Amino acid sequence: MTRIVVVDNHGQFTHLEHRALRDMGVETEIIDNTTPPEEIEADGLVLSGGPDIEDIGNCADYLELDVPVLGICLGMQVIADELGGRVGGGEYGGYADVNVEILDEEDPLVGSLAPETRVWASHADEVKEVPEGFARTATSDVCGVEAMADPERDLYGVQWHPEVAHTEEGEEVFENFRAICEA
Repeated sequence: MTRIVVVDNHGQFTHLEHRALRDMGVETEIIDNTTPPEEIEADGLVLSGGPDIEDIGNCADYLELDVPVLGICLGMQVIADELGGRVGGGEYGGYADVNVEILDEEDPLVGSLAPETRVWASHADEVKEVPEGFARTATSDVCGVEAMADPERDLYGVQWHPEVAHTEEGEEVFENFRAICEA
């Protein structure tokens, strides 16, 4: 059975990410972001959202574990920040429904949502520039980088929250990530 661990960055929806994976039949657990990398046994990792990029524990080290990683909101920002991208404050701010345009329908994580999808996202902070090796895979009127991917390294991120009911095709994002982990 596929095992995907959710790394808790102290976000308000972390338990919903765990539940979404569990409901799909994935073996999953929530671990604190201070868990030593060598203690993690997983086929994939979800870096949860959270309130503060200064409180990411060992997330940078988890990117070296050679398993697929899906960063959600703050989790995506951590990937970008740690790998040489740029993160900054968003102009839009808090949570809102957003129409997202999918830029790469071949992308293994979000391509199946093309041409667009409706999501629930916070834009207090956002990725301003993707790291080298990444492609911007989704955009919106309020955020230039709604999703990014580096399929060569199996690193993916979405600004939005696929685990909440307001996101129309959130379960599909998790299903696609499971397929990445199983490949």
